[in-house]
Amino acid sequence: MRCFLVLIVAFLLWSVSSISNAQVSDNPNFNLNSQPVWGPAGYDYVEYYYLPDINVYYYVPEHGYYYYTKRQWCYSTTLPSIYSNYDFYNSYKVVMNEQAPWRNNENHIEKYSSFKGRHDQLLIRDVGDSKYFVNENSPEHNGWPKQQNYNNGNDKSNQQNNNRDK
Repeated sequence: MRCFLVLIVAFLLWSVSSISNAQVSDNPNFNLNSQPVWGPAGYDYVEYYYLPDINVYYYVPEHGYYYYTKRQWCYSTTLPSIYSNYDFYNSYKVVMNEQAPWRNNENHIEKYSSFKGRHDQLLIRDVGDSKYFVNENSPEHNGWPKQQNYNNGNDKSNQQNNNRDK
């Protein structure tokens, strides 16, 4: 009977750890693996970044841009050449989780004009938070599976016991 209970508890613990790891990539409330490393840290889910310096919206799920040209909003996976010198790593991004935010562009220009020229935002690339390692563009991505395995199967007491046995 004890053996059966131990198996049930072990299975439940394994299930919980598997579910929590799957949440990062499968949960629609997370898109850490889609966010660019130049994006601001601290957000589990992002639809758009508004870039006040150039009045452009970056659409995270499709890695594309909405920009205004010739009296209309256009979408492209690349920015027009006029923005070729734009520095994503040294500019402020406003997170927007609303549908078609460019429809409120006049309000955004007014509301976020004070963010133009700001360079004080902590970026995903620089934060070192392991939750962002799932992102293949993260500098720490190559170590992510190792970190994930460590978190899933080894706690500090197991590590200490293993070190004592050597």
